[in-house]
Amino acid sequence: MPEPIWVLTETVKAIHQRQLAEHGGGTGIRDEGLLESALASPKNAYYFSKGLANIKSLAASYAYAIAKNHPFVDGNKRVAFVVCMLFLKLNQHKVVASQETLYAIFWELAAGNISQEELTQWLNSVAKKTE
Repeated sequence: MPEPIWVLTETVKAIHQRQLAEHGGGTGIRDEGLLESALASPKNAYYFSKGLANIKSLAASYAYAIAKNHPFVDGNKRVAFVVCMLFLKLNQHKVVASQETLYAIFWELAAGNISQEELTQWLNSVAKKTE
C-alpha cells in the first residue's frame, strides 16, 4: 500500500475548534504530548507493518488513540470521529452507516466498551473505497 495521506496536527486542532464552536464545550488542549502521541499512532502502525496495514485499521488507530488519550479538555469523542472520517475520505474511503450507528459506535469507543480491533472490524464492514 502506498503511504496514506495523514491528518495534520493543525487540521486536528482546527477540527477541535470547529466542533466546540458548533456543539459547545471546554476549550483548550489538556496535553500536547498526548495529542502528538495519538496522531503518531496510525503512522507507527503503518511503518511497523511495513506498509501492510490497511486504511481502515489506520483510521481506527486515529479514533482509538484520540478517544483514549483524551488530549483535549472537551470534545475528544467528536474529534476522534471527525478525524477518523476525514482520514478515510482523504484516502478515498467513505463509511456507509446511519448517523445513529455512527453515534453508538463512537460512544462505545469512548466508553471503553469496544477495542481498537473491534472498531477496525466494524470499519472493515462499513467503509467502502470510492473512486
